[in-house]
Amino acid sequence: MNGHRPVGATVPTGWRDALNPPVYLVSILPGLGVPLLAGGPVVHASGLVLATVAVVLLQHAINLFNDAADWRLGADVEKHDSWVRVHHERPQIAVLHGAISLLAGGLLGLGVLWQQGQWWIVAIAAPMLGLGYLYNAGSRPLSYTHLGEWVTGICYGPGVFGCLWLVAGQPPGAAMLAGMIAFAALAVALLLSHQPPQIETDRRAGKLSFAVRYGATRTLSVAWWLFVLFLLAIGGTLLLASPAAGILPTGLGVLLGYRLRKTILNPKRLLLSASTFILLGLLAAAVSSATAP
Repeated sequence: MNGHRPVGATVPTGWRDALNPPVYLVSILPGLGVPLLAGGPVVHASGLVLATVAVVLLQHAINLFNDAADWRLGADVEKHDSWVRVHHERPQIAVLHGAISLLAGGLLGLGVLWQQGQWWIVAIAAPMLGLGYLYNAGSRPLSYTHLGEWVTGICYGPGVFGCLWLVAGQPPGAAMLAGMIAFAALAVALLLSHQPPQIETDRRAGKLSFAVRYGATRTLSVAWWLFVLFLLAIGGTLLLASPAAGILPTGLGVLLGYRLRKTILNPKRLLLSASTFILLGLLAAAVSSATAP
């Protein structure tokens, strides 16, 4: 395994380097998106909160599995904040860490479904969890194939947002579909914005990421359009449901999209913009509700 270590690389000073808390917004924002698109309080608010925590734990597990897979296969060799480095260059320990987080998230999610009598959601969530596992498993993970970006979109759209919507007690409908499209687009946009700096190492490792196949310029352009789709899916739904509550976040979305078009996209910029958009939408909805006659 030491053959994958770049010259001068050192083990990070601690787990905080690898944790990178802002990346977990991609799992938290769908939980905030549920009441936003539902137009107010949801039936099972406590269940939604706990299920969102479960999603964060599952994402943490996948991040660990991804670092371990990349370490073994030779991708992300320049990544100094890899969980494998935190675990002293022992990918098996990173996998064990991930398995513990996977177990904790799975048990918490099952506990929520048991408490609310929603076992039928397991039939939807289980295949998504399986895709998340296969994304990093084996000698040829899905993340190394042409399917990597598709799997990400499916897991975060129908998988995360769709299941959180149902856990919250909301009925299927147009708002649910809009949310699934929005958060699938956001997740893939984040993934694409992460890829360009690693094109050469990914290519050498045989990773067929979108950026490896199409280059940095096209990858960042597609990431921007996917982020616009995220804004349009949510903003359009809010405007149709309540023009008073939807006009402010939609206007912000236009501004964010224009501003991001003038910058080099990266995951932090996209997450900050998406978080601002969602939080302002929730604030506008709360103000609109409080001032309604």
